[in-house]
Amino acid sequence: MMRIYNTLTQRKEEFHPLESGRVRMYVCGMTVYDYCHLGHARVLVAFDVITRYLRHRGYDVHYVRNITDIDDKILRRAEENGEPFSELTDRMIRAMHEDEARLGVLSPDEEPRATGHIEEIVAMIHRLIASGHAYEADNGDVYFAVESFPDYGKLSKKKLEDLVAGARVDVREAKRSPADFALWKAAPEGEVSWPSPWGDGRPGWHIECSAMSTKCLGDTFDIHGGGPDLLFPHHENEIAQSECATGHPFARTWMHAGAIRVDKEKMSKSLGNFFTIREILEKHPAEVVRYFLVSSHYRSQVDYSEDNLVEAGRSLTRLYHALRGVTPAKSDSVPETGHDRRFAEAMDDDFNTAGAMAVLHAVANEINQHRRDGEDLEARQSAAVLVRLGAVLGLMQQDPEAFFQADTGGELSAADIEAMIQARADARKARDFAEADRIRDELADKGIILDDSREGTTWRRG
Repeated sequence: MMRIYNTLTQRKEEFHPLESGRVRMYVCGMTVYDYCHLGHARVLVAFDVITRYLRHRGYDVHYVRNITDIDDKILRRAEENGEPFSELTDRMIRAMHEDEARLGVLSPDEEPRATGHIEEIVAMIHRLIASGHAYEADNGDVYFAVESFPDYGKLSKKKLEDLVAGARVDVREAKRSPADFALWKAAPEGEVSWPSPWGDGRPGWHIECSAMSTKCLGDTFDIHGGGPDLLFPHHENEIAQSECATGHPFARTWMHAGAIRVDKEKMSKSLGNFFTIREILEKHPAEVVRYFLVSSHYRSQVDYSEDNLVEAGRSLTRLYHALRGVTPAKSDSVPETGHDRRFAEAMDDDFNTAGAMAVLHAVANEINQHRRDGEDLEARQSAAVLVRLGAVLGLMQQDPEAFFQADTGGELSAADIEAMIQARADARKARDFAEADRIRDELADKGIILDDSREGTTWRRG
């Protein structure tokens, strides 16, 4: 039985979806005003693995991940760039899709945009006003009345009185209570806006997720996920406005990925330790970055450093080394093994990818032992298991030679390396061993490792 840690109850619970065999999951996506950073990669990869494993377990998963394509940051950036906001968001969405594809992240089943659901947002706000949970302020904004929802704070465990006591109200706001939050923002003349019963404006941040998730998945669904910074106030506010608007419980299980730290410090632009996915992928292969993110439990804090990326590369290399020169048997011809069961036990325990990764390395060791013993069939069967389980984590799907020879932006292209290997072979044939050694050393200095065998010479980037 699968057990998932529920942020709402703060404990692991047996997972029973609302509909047998079907999982409905919503994850808060990106606000697309800039390139995705490492924290986004953490969330993208974490919920990609969760989706892959649920499907591996036989569930029909309907995975929805939204896009916030209208908010203050987007409008400010578009103004700075001197471009329409929609051009900025379209460009950033394309970049996001490129980044996630390189990281092996599967596309969600639905990817709704806030600007495409204004009608649903306005309808939900209208219901909240009609039921006394929201009000139109003197400045044209519409606010949710937090005190109208007695369960406010049940996700974050924050007390309303403490929030009210510590709140600071912007002079431009017209709230009745400092804890109230905007559902609709009146737009100044000339600013991007949509018509509504309360005047031209645009939606607040929180309401868009409530409107889109219920539109795509229903009033109540199985899993709601996101990054650690969204727990409060975003997810807390989603619960309040959704349950008041529908009269039903919102998400049954809440999941939050862990934070990213860089060299043991919080990642932030002010500290100069802020990295986009693109910057990292210029220096490290995408699968190595994915391995690094997957090797830690999704709820744990991840410490990003060059040393940790290098170690992730070494670990992934060991797995691919086990597959090198072995043709995996057809997966459907290899029955479930003890490795499959141990992998499932780890993943059933709140998606324990660290434990699952240990199983992959055990399988790799088994392949190496079969090869040493000359057991070709057994090696091929174990290789099939490694590829099969690796796929659940989004790993080990490349041809080993493609992995080892991937161009990571070094001095030498694959063609350059092959030419030097041929020159070395010619030197050895002419018994010019000094020249052969010189070529090998030159390649080693540039991070190219040669492996000689009876079948010939193979190479890999170190």
